[in-house]
Amino acid sequence: MIRTISPNPNRASFGRCSACAVRSLSICGALDQSDLMEFERISRHVQLSPNEALFTAGQIARSVHNVTAGVVRLYKLLPDGRRQIIGFALPGDFLGAAPSDRYSYSADAIDSVSVCRLSRESFTQFIEQRPHFLIRINEIASRELMLAQEQMLLLGRRTAEEKVASFLVGWRERLAHIGDVRQTIALPMSRQDIADYLGLTIETVSRTLTRFEREKMLIIVAGGVRLLDPTRAAAMAAA
Repeated sequence: MIRTISPNPNRASFGRCSACAVRSLSICGALDQSDLMEFERISRHVQLSPNEALFTAGQIARSVHNVTAGVVRLYKLLPDGRRQIIGFALPGDFLGAAPSDRYSYSADAIDSVSVCRLSRESFTQFIEQRPHFLIRINEIASRELMLAQEQMLLLGRRTAEEKVASFLVGWRERLAHIGDVRQTIALPMSRQDIADYLGLTIETVSRTLTRFEREKMLIIVAGGVRLLDPTRAAAMAAA
């Protein structure tokens, strides 16, 4: 069950948002201290366990969500029952802000996830009182559009090897953006998730990773992979 942690209204000061490790990466990065206090007042801290749903496609979109920890899987179910993963949200990503009155995709936790949840009504009022905040929201929207365009390219005329290499390179860059610059590329999602994101079968993803390991481009380790030849991976991703 999703756990909501409400702020204490009796506190003299607010600190959760100020201490947030991903504040500079999220929409909150544009807020001054007074605006941040108001943002914290109207938000709720929500925690999800692995595989718990944040929201589902078709559900009335009553809330928006700012991811603060963990990885969220974004997907749609096709008419024939197949699943197409359209993205993975990381800390700093903002979800549910599309103008539709219902969510157009589903979102659930891959690992332990924390989000700040705001009602759409409160969030809309917050924006209306702070026109300068729209600039930050437009920046976030532009980043989401860029990721969507990259996804379209991934699903285009690329070989399986190019798709997997592009995913690994792109995911490493996204992890670096949030400060995770470890040599090992953490892959909390399953190989089935990767396959559903790239439009491949799980067998193809597994064979491709094994081939890359055999050719010494990477090493498969617990929880991820370690690139041994990032130059070659980048070249394949750019093909």
